[in-house]
Amino acid sequence: MIAESLAGKRIAITGSTGFVGTALVERLLRGVPECDLILLVRDGRRTPAAKRTEKEIFKNDAFDRLRDQQAEAGGETFEQMTARRVTTVAGDVSADGLGLGEAERATWASADVIIHSAATVSFDSPLDRAVEINLLGPTRIAALCHDLGVTPHLVAVSTCYVAGNRRGNAPEELVSEGPFDIGLSWRAEVDAARRLKGDTEALSRQPERLAEFRKGARSELGAAGAPALAGKTEQLRERWVKDQLVEAGRARAASVGWPDAYAFTKALGEQALTDTKGDVPVSIVRPSIIESAWAEPRPGWIRGFRMAEPVIISYARGLLKEFPGVPEGTVDVIPVDIVVAALIGVAAAGPERAPAITQVASGGINPLKYRAMIDFISGWFTDNPLYDPEGQPILVPEWNFPGRGRVEGQLNRAKSVLSRTERTLQALPLRGRQADFTATLESRRAEVETALQYVELYGLYTECEAIYQVDNLIALWDTLDEADRAAFNFDPRVVDWEHYVTRIHLPSIVQHARVKSTPGKSRSTDRMTRLRRQVLDPRRQVAAFDLENTLIASNVVESYSYLATRRLNGPERMRYVMRTLGQAPGLLRMDSRDRTDFLRHFYRRYEDAPVSQIEEDAREMMTQLIMTKSFPEGLRRVREHQALGHRTVLITGALDFAVAGLKPLFDEIVAAEMSVRPDGTYSGEMSTVPPTGEARAQILADYCDAEGFRLDECVAYADSTSDLPLMEAVGFPVAVNPETRLAAVARKRGWLVENWSKAKGAARPLLPIGPLLSERERRRVFSV
Repeated sequence: MIAESLAGKRIAITGSTGFVGTALVERLLRGVPECDLILLVRDGRRTPAAKRTEKEIFKNDAFDRLRDQQAEAGGETFEQMTARRVTTVAGDVSADGLGLGEAERATWASADVIIHSAATVSFDSPLDRAVEINLLGPTRIAALCHDLGVTPHLVAVSTCYVAGNRRGNAPEELVSEGPFDIGLSWRAEVDAARRLKGDTEALSRQPERLAEFRKGARSELGAAGAPALAGKTEQLRERWVKDQLVEAGRARAASVGWPDAYAFTKALGEQALTDTKGDVPVSIVRPSIIESAWAEPRPGWIRGFRMAEPVIISYARGLLKEFPGVPEGTVDVIPVDIVVAALIGVAAAGPERAPAITQVASGGINPLKYRAMIDFISGWFTDNPLYDPEGQPILVPEWNFPGRGRVEGQLNRAKSVLSRTERTLQALPLRGRQADFTATLESRRAEVETALQYVELYGLYTECEAIYQVDNLIALWDTLDEADRAAFNFDPRVVDWEHYVTRIHLPSIVQHARVKSTPGKSRSTDRMTRLRRQVLDPRRQVAAFDLENTLIASNVVESYSYLATRRLNGPERMRYVMRTLGQAPGLLRMDSRDRTDFLRHFYRRYEDAPVSQIEEDAREMMTQLIMTKSFPEGLRRVREHQALGHRTVLITGALDFAVAGLKPLFDEIVAAEMSVRPDGTYSGEMSTVPPTGEARAQILADYCDAEGFRLDECVAYADSTSDLPLMEAVGFPVAVNPETRLAAVARKRGWLVENWSKAKGAARPLLPIGPLLSERERRRVFSV
């Protein structure tokens, strides 16, 4: 009996926060009530290993069944049971000695069985990471056992795809011992991958590369300020390094006959473990493509998207109209509960009876053909379509089986067209709903890139014609009695593929994908309503507002133009207007590069302006220009925050005299200030750093610190990526009439977006100018 064989034993598990690992922990706790578990969990950046176990494992819905059983049985609660039976040790399979401290080493040494399921399972992992985890992870476990002087039964999870790009039968044997061995040295591959990582890091730091990353950061964020641009530049550098290592992994794997770095490093990992295991008994279990559960802990249970789900959902949404594959080929998938039951069966058999290698696959004994799978999927989505945002059903296309090159070519062409269109629109001064179209275009491009990635990553798997034999699996199955077969079913022949695909798997992934599966218009409006409700929650503490294009449809150029033309005659006004319009492109370029530099440059024009006269004219400008260009919804939002007891703060690059009339609306106004000469005129020079970019975030942080408020309970309203530091600093950012870059950022991050407009009937002059005065009243205030 399996449960009896494992009773009283301590079973150590790596990878317990993953898909297979979570299901394995649940099944052992429920199906083997007398065993204890040791979970190796890596500390997070902010979350210790024990907290990760509680949050990422036991909070998963896989444990709902076990929770209910514990509640019905009475006595111990679920929390009490797990506290008694489960020990978490902080460690990392990518570190020598698993990164264990002395106490953790003692706990690990007490294990009777180790089930090693930790892996980087992504098919596009960087080569160095795949080598450190998939290749060297098993050898580190064996080495630690040697160091501790213990010989637990090590059950290592590998993959059927270690067989590589072969056709025909793939038996349960080591690749290095079969006819397809090409004599690779796993040690040489480790050394090469580590050298490549160092070389790639060095290349990424060359001046010309760094200049490219800096340019890309500015293109994406605009004038977001030095810290934001520096952060984005480093992010682009790290992404470039990762992309280079991903491509290196693909290329190296393909050159020696594997579909990707995952299968390649898993194959070398088996070889390395065999070479280094010493007296540690080892059993290798190779699943094929693992998908949602057939029955345990419930039909359709899945954690995260696996290999097939992104492709299926992309097809259902109309993004993928065809996908490479061989129609008569076999798609070798296996439900996760069958894999978990096989792992437990191998562990219970012990090193004496367990096969050296056990493949858990369906293709050799209960095959699912590619055409049949597509027919199941197409038929199901025809009867149960997804819906577009307008509530119209998405008709799934008739599936074709083209070559991989044709599909990649189509997607690359679509990506190129969308990228060019996106760049063109980003160069235009669009904002609000117009900019939202550009954000939609960016999302569409990202979807095409994702589809292309699926084709590149998974195309080889759908074209694979290897048939994985499961003789050892069935031999082990034949040794079980009826009770074990009922409790730990790992026979692939039990799966009815049509029932599994249409009644279990597809309904489950549609639910997890959170796609629109009901008619009627999209409820994204409801999401905005929920976000707006959060913003206007009484628990919020401070609401910080930008001014230009956030509360008013005006800017510093318009304010200056009003004041500069206040006392000019008709011909002088015309000359001013023509000269300023001619300067506009240069001013826009300067503003897009650096807002602070632009303000310093532009405010030089106020040099020699009499302070008293400017203040007098600014009061009139408040009513004649600023209020007429205000957004009524924006001013109403300020008052709503005040009514809720929130502090309201205006942080603007406009000059203080231009916004003095807004003081009744705000508890605090932080604006740009110019120094004043002894003769009562402005110098044209700033007396403080203009409140732009990262300075705004620091101003709000200092204000909250002085007043005892929390930044994560603050709201920030702004319209441009130059305000990103401020918006990222608060808990509740709101993009108002966003320009194209900010619209894209807001969409990606799920921020509240408000599109406010001026009151109807307001004047819309090309360039605001002050009212024409009589000749007797006219006198110059400053040179134009």
